[in-house]
Amino acid sequence: MITLKTEDQLIRMRRAGQIVADTLRLLRDNLGPGVDTYTLDALAYEHVVRCGGRPAFKGYRVPGIRSAFPGTLCISVNDEVVHGIPDRTRRLEEGDIVSFDMGVEFGGYYGDAACTYGVGKISETRRKLMEHTLESLHRAVAVVRDGATVGDIGYAVESYVIPLGYGLVRNYAGHGIGRKLHEPPQVPNYGRPGSGVTLKKGMTIAIEPMVMTGGEEVVTGKDGWTVLTADHSDAAHFEHTVLVCESGSEILTPWES
Repeated sequence: MITLKTEDQLIRMRRAGQIVADTLRLLRDNLGPGVDTYTLDALAYEHVVRCGGRPAFKGYRVPGIRSAFPGTLCISVNDEVVHGIPDRTRRLEEGDIVSFDMGVEFGGYYGDAACTYGVGKISETRRKLMEHTLESLHRAVAVVRDGATVGDIGYAVESYVIPLGYGLVRNYAGHGIGRKLHEPPQVPNYGRPGSGVTLKKGMTIAIEPMVMTGGEEVVTGKDGWTVLTADHSDAAHFEHTVLVCESGSEILTPWES
């Protein structure tokens, strides 16, 4: 069931979202060649707990996957799209791009966001992938308002990235968020204007375009969690938790500020 959030609930969601945003900026500032992804995950865990939050992904279970997710962060490198597992043996290299996806629970309510960052000097192709994926998120957030539809959001992403020659992840989608990490409605990154669920003031949704430089087929790694591009092309992932307002939206995960 889709729920409209009260002001008291939004206070807790804003705090959860702020912890997410602050953690993502902390990760950005600690990236560098030679850093392993487990160390970054531990840094995120310590910060979240110190702020009074709880890592939402740690211990998360999905039907069909035997093991719970072990990390605070999903850390996905280069051709990994999403759900990458932190690993002591995975050391970042100059030129990598790294997607951090994370959620935080605070006072019974959730925030969820993702960013892709470059490690040192990255190629122009990777820089443009990140730039265009972020722009697709901006365009999607820009159409959010009372009376808009989920199809409007998906169309804003799809109509921007596809003409640029990119592939778009269609197997995974954004989602409602609030008392649970994942709530209705689904928010795909493709769609037709005016189609799907109508947004209402007080709804909170996570919008998260995932874009690839190659084809759109994805595969799941041997760990049962990591999603990769089938052709090993690069992927980028950006996400905000957003509140639907009467004439626009409020970003609840302000990692860009």
